[in-house]
Amino acid sequence: MRRSRGLTTALVLSIVGAGAGVGFVMMPSASAITSPVAFTADDLPTWQTNGIVFAMAQANGTVFAGGTFSAVAPPEGAAGTEQEAVNFAAFDAATGAPTDCKLSFTVGEGSATVRALTVSKDEKTLYAAGYFGAVNGVPVASVAAIDIASCTPKASFHPSFPATVRALAVTDDTLYAGGDFGTVEGQTRERFAAVDASSGALKPFTANADEPGRAVEVTPDGKNVILGGDFFYVNGANSHALAVVDATSGANTKTYPSGYIPTTSVVKDIATDDEGGFYTGNEGSGGGVFDGRIGLRLSDFTEKWRDRCLGATQYVLPYQGVLYSSSHAHDCSLEGQFPDGKRNFFNAQLTNHEGAAPAPVGGYVRSPRKLGWHPTSNDGIGEGIGPRVMTIAEKDDVKYMWVGGEFTQINGKPQMGLTRFASTGDVGAPTTPVASASSVKPGEVQVRWRTSYDQDDSKLTYRIYRNGSGTPIATVNAESLEWERPQASWTDSTVKAGQSYTYRVTATDAAGNTSALSATSSVTVPASVQAYPNQVRADGANLYWRYDDTVTPYAADSSDGGNTSGLHLNGPTLRQAPGALTGPSTAIAFNGTDQQVYSDHRQTVGSSYSLETWFKTGTTRGGKLIGFGNNTTRSSGSYDKQIYMTNTGRLVFGVYAGSTRTITTGLFDTFNDNKWHHVVATQGPSGMAMYVDGKLKDTLNVTTNQAYEGFWHVGGDNLSSWPNRPTSNFFAGQIDETAVYPTVLSQAQVTNHYNLAKAASDTVTEVSATEDTYINQGAPSASYGSATSLAVRGSGSLYETYLRFNLPAAPAGQVLKAASLQIKTSTQTGAGTADKVSVVPVTGTWSGASTSFTTKPALGATVLGTLEGVPDGSALHSIDLDKSAVTAVLGGSYSLALTSNGSDPLWLWSSESTASEGTPQLVLTFGQP
Repeated sequence: MRRSRGLTTALVLSIVGAGAGVGFVMMPSASAITSPVAFTADDLPTWQTNGIVFAMAQANGTVFAGGTFSAVAPPEGAAGTEQEAVNFAAFDAATGAPTDCKLSFTVGEGSATVRALTVSKDEKTLYAAGYFGAVNGVPVASVAAIDIASCTPKASFHPSFPATVRALAVTDDTLYAGGDFGTVEGQTRERFAAVDASSGALKPFTANADEPGRAVEVTPDGKNVILGGDFFYVNGANSHALAVVDATSGANTKTYPSGYIPTTSVVKDIATDDEGGFYTGNEGSGGGVFDGRIGLRLSDFTEKWRDRCLGATQYVLPYQGVLYSSSHAHDCSLEGQFPDGKRNFFNAQLTNHEGAAPAPVGGYVRSPRKLGWHPTSNDGIGEGIGPRVMTIAEKDDVKYMWVGGEFTQINGKPQMGLTRFASTGDVGAPTTPVASASSVKPGEVQVRWRTSYDQDDSKLTYRIYRNGSGTPIATVNAESLEWERPQASWTDSTVKAGQSYTYRVTATDAAGNTSALSATSSVTVPASVQAYPNQVRADGANLYWRYDDTVTPYAADSSDGGNTSGLHLNGPTLRQAPGALTGPSTAIAFNGTDQQVYSDHRQTVGSSYSLETWFKTGTTRGGKLIGFGNNTTRSSGSYDKQIYMTNTGRLVFGVYAGSTRTITTGLFDTFNDNKWHHVVATQGPSGMAMYVDGKLKDTLNVTTNQAYEGFWHVGGDNLSSWPNRPTSNFFAGQIDETAVYPTVLSQAQVTNHYNLAKAASDTVTEVSATEDTYINQGAPSASYGSATSLAVRGSGSLYETYLRFNLPAAPAGQVLKAASLQIKTSTQTGAGTADKVSVVPVTGTWSGASTSFTTKPALGATVLGTLEGVPDGSALHSIDLDKSAVTAVLGGSYSLALTSNGSDPLWLWSSESTASEGTPQLVLTFGQP
């Protein structure tokens, strides 16, 4: 009998130091993972087999593995010599190395195999089953008992099973078996039987089935046995793949007629826990299969929940309220989780729902949520199943999860047949966040990032660093899973209009492992509200992709409080200018072949919604602009609520309401003219409507659409069987400012958006220094025009810094609204200063190549801006400059000096520095008078 042992694991949560520097986190006394997950996803060095492991058991810190193999070998790259191991091996749970226990399972004809292992309650006897005729030469018939202390087969225990035995369960006095056999000891026992645990004598228990048995499990009270397998009848009663029978007689207690589990599916494994539940692992073949897991009640053997993920579950292991399973789950759409795609060979989920169970979906209560535990594997050899069996062993107060199967890789590294994970020692850091920052109004920067992924931590701590500082300006906690990585965000309300800021983000797990810093995201705060994006947010968009991102594969959600980031597929081209809006906004370009952006947050769409986007194209192959589909990287099987273009450039807005229902622009109303166009589609209580360039094109009295969980797609997805289907499902052209609303936009709102896009907005220009140098009174003849650092000090040995800029003229119809000088302190110790630094104009002549203290230029008396002290640590700093003084010199060359009256020097990066950010520049904001 295999049950959750209820071992207690002390998981110590990490202590995150407030104000910690980059990568520095106070470490806990022991590593931790996100509870209730009890094991890290970091595989430990473990000896390997040269074949398939089908069975595992453990006792007293030793793990037993059985299967079809002939040798075991050290971990990849480790020293050691291969050892013979004929279908069986024993390992030290803590070291992963073989023990001295050697058993050889052989057969006279054919290939021997071990398919089941279980240990007696007193942990003195190991029972093995499969297809074999001898153990270390001692004759047996597919079932054997091994004395664990001496590692020898018990010669007196030799019940005769004439065919393969695939499952075992043991109580104090009875060993239950399931398999392919039709007789035991010459008496009829079809697929299931029971023998005395000591003598091997056949017991009266009779539970005859018509097809092989694959799983047996005794209920914790010892009164019943749960059977699983391929069968359709048990004791003559219709019960497919699962049945409960009396532990003494074998008479039926509970049957599950065909249809409860589809006839194309079987039960591969059964396990019980200490919380009144039992669980099945199921595998199917063909269409309409059930491949997932079922949670049932031991009290009355009825169903609690059903997990309908596709991907051949091989084994289930409940432990401390979590159901671990081995499978190759690739499609959990029916559970509202990951869509059809990559194979997930390890899964963990709660055994019970938190609180009341949800309402049934499709006639079944969905399974409890899955947890953040995802070691990776591969299909491997044999049937290409991957992991097949699991067990938990304890040694020296550490718990180890051992896994066997036919895999040849674990976590991307070579490892065959066996692996293991521990309850401590988490060393895997989260993936690096992908960050973005934007500002649409003075005094506010929205910092967003796609949450990271950690194989054994779903709750991560994010630290935001501004302007290169080593101290985080904010800390945010957020949850994520591999397939569900919602956007997290933080609003910086301490910023000043007209100044530029940079942001970077790290992710830290519960054990203190910290990711690398994200790439730098830069933003300039506007001097006035940007009308169009501000109105989109004010009108309630809950998805807003602006496509101003600088890094892939992340499309930031700029909505107010939204968390639906997008992912680029197949590398669409970023930063296309000019975009649809006047000003600095950019667009994204798609090739019309395979590129798109899809949301990575599964959701449902209500009966009322609006879709909005801008596009520019000259294509004659059509394509989807935006739509809602039930898959991500693969073509969706359900797809509606979509706007697409026909080959002739007409626009179609359609939903599926029992059939496809569409609105199409007029025969000569086409939009593939290489100009920017604005389209909005709405559906709600008044039906459907489509607007183009602020004008209503048509309506349709259809208020329903197809209900399913899915993902937004921009630039492509399935269009099969839709009216006027274009040549390509994918759009070739540029798209900008995509928004989705949970309400119906009015015509006035649509027209307002269209008009606001044409309104002039602020223009931000960043001007780098064309030349810079500093002078040093202590070396009066030296020139520093090629130095990577600049310096400022007023007393002692005088330092002054000079910067030259070629300033642009103000754009037509605009004036300078703000100006600032941006500098970055260097990384040398004491680069900051306690003194006030002033910016003044340079009135004399100078050059970077020849200016020294003895030839230093004259300076003006007017102070253009000041910096009141700079803390140590390399970071960006902005100095507001006198707007009128800078306005007077626009369109020409202009020189500034940095001066001080104090004795504490300020050290800066020069324009010759290789620093990735922060070389001297002016930030100029132009806008309407």
